[in-house]
Amino acid sequence: MPAARESLLDAAYTALARRPWSAVRMVDVAAAAGVSRQTLYNEFGSKEGLARALVRREADAYLAGVERALATHSDARERLTATAEWTASTARENALVRAMLTGCWSERLPSPTLSAVPSSSAVPAQRRADGPLPSPGDFVAIVRDRAVAVLSGPAVGKPETSELARSCELVVRIALSCVAAPPGEGGVSDLVRTALPRQTV
Repeated sequence: MPAARESLLDAAYTALARRPWSAVRMVDVAAAAGVSRQTLYNEFGSKEGLARALVRREADAYLAGVERALATHSDARERLTATAEWTASTARENALVRAMLTGCWSERLPSPTLSAVPSSSAVPAQRRADGPLPSPGDFVAIVRDRAVAVLSGPAVGKPETSELARSCELVVRIALSCVAAPPGEGGVSDLVRTALPRQTV
């Protein structure tokens, strides 16, 4: 029932934009998605299960955007700049992504535990959501490692992998600093381009 699940997650996300998570009611989410409350409970098990699934979906969407950003240019420095821009803009626009990347969960948001929770769900997507959720440090490592994998091709003249990994992690951390303290004119792009001279990547 993937279509119903996505509709329910969309409805939960929309409800969260309008009111604190504590005021989001399961019956309202089901009604907004056009399904029965029983369908919602069959899919997610509980409000906590819905919260975990919503956080997992937003984490996956953020990481899919990272993959797209890393594929946008042929120049490595521009790929990393696009990744930093994606990170900063997505965190600015999406409170759940911002909370996941920074670890700063406000009282308006659901704040599921990062460790796995017992799952008796028959729904594979819910069993995945009930698994461990990434911490801010996990996101740094995931994005760094994906960037290294994309940029460390077989071409001659590529920097050492450890040097490349440091450069990629630096970019991620610059982007995260821009989430916490938005930069002025030039934004995250100028910061990344200044920090990564062309010969670095």
